Amino acid sequence: MQVVILCGGKGTRLREENEYRPKSMVNIGGRPILWHIMKTYAHYGYNDFVICLGYKGEMIKEYFYTTRQ
Repeated sequence: MQVVILCGGKGTRLREENEYRPKSMVNIGGRPILWHIMKTYAHYGYNDFVICLGYKGEMIKEYFYTTRQ
């Protein structure tokens, strides 16, 4: 089953954190929020993700293409 995650918003309430990155890439514990969300779904066996990108979506792509977990 595919998991659809929406990552298209600017996150204006996190203005000081997302001036340079999208809100889904704000770090918590050294990893982006999106990584933690995906890890939780993967724990329950959902490993097929569709990430709907918007604001600064290239940064999200670059992170997951270049970072090994």
